[in-house]
Amino acid sequence: MSLDRRFLEYPQRKYGMDHDRYEWSMLSERPKVSWPNEVKLGLWINVGMQFFPLNQRGEPFKVPGGMTMPYPDLRHFSLRDYGNRVGIYRFLKAFDKYNIKPTFAFNSRLAERNPYLLDAIKERGDEIACHGLHMDALHYGGQSIEQEREQIAQALGSLRDLSGQDVIGWISPARSESENTPDLLAEHGIKYFSDWVNDDMPYSFKTKHGDLMAMPLSNELDDQFILMSNLHSEESYVEQICDACDFLLKEAETQGGRILGLNIHPWMLGQPHRIGKLEAVLDYISSQDSVCSVNGAQIYQFLTDQTIS
Repeated sequence: MSLDRRFLEYPQRKYGMDHDRYEWSMLSERPKVSWPNEVKLGLWINVGMQFFPLNQRGEPFKVPGGMTMPYPDLRHFSLRDYGNRVGIYRFLKAFDKYNIKPTFAFNSRLAERNPYLLDAIKERGDEIACHGLHMDALHYGGQSIEQEREQIAQALGSLRDLSGQDVIGWISPARSESENTPDLLAEHGIKYFSDWVNDDMPYSFKTKHGDLMAMPLSNELDDQFILMSNLHSEESYVEQICDACDFLLKEAETQGGRILGLNIHPWMLGQPHRIGKLEAVLDYISSQDSVCSVNGAQIYQFLTDQTIS
């Protein structure tokens, strides 16, 4: 029995992509990126600064890392809060030790509830990106565009006011989007976003309000994904990150500069039995030749003058 041709006929069916958000291209065939000062690999650390509501609704799904037990799930709520009370300060010490300049992706609700955290980051001069309203305020298919527009406006407006920064970067809670999310982000002045993980290097992403930069932040190397979802050991986490570093450095020798993007969470790696593993990762990567720590805004600013396809 042959497949009904109706399944092969749909808008924008063509060679390459079946949408017009970005051009199809092979990474190995794109123009080479040349980082300044002969750097081969940019290490981009993104820290998820998250607030998980105790009374989460879970619409349209329960966010990974959220509450899992009947209300009030104080065990998981207080563990998430641990990251913002204890774990984050271990991160800051590690970053200073290895001269890391990260991006801190804040839920705006966390910035409102814990101003001392935002103040600590502001005093360091680090980049602040937006991680949505909070971890139960999801963006999803079927959501009304008016509701999502208000969600984004509220999240960005609050975080920009509190931080005093332009806030040009975005990562959605749970990396969940609707079909309207990129357009609404561009409408509200976002320059780069990290929800799509279909590449190793940034690329131009078309919207109704001008191009965004899609800046992939590997989900495969996310601490929560490796340790909580895949149930790998802390030793395996270190091994996987170091392997990725080695491979990307080797690839950069012939294919141009690369980015190693790591998404980490204070309530995960900020634990006393894990912080040493983060330090081991930072020690290994920073000891390699031709590696430089960069934040998302620096990557965006440099690559806007390059040809990205």
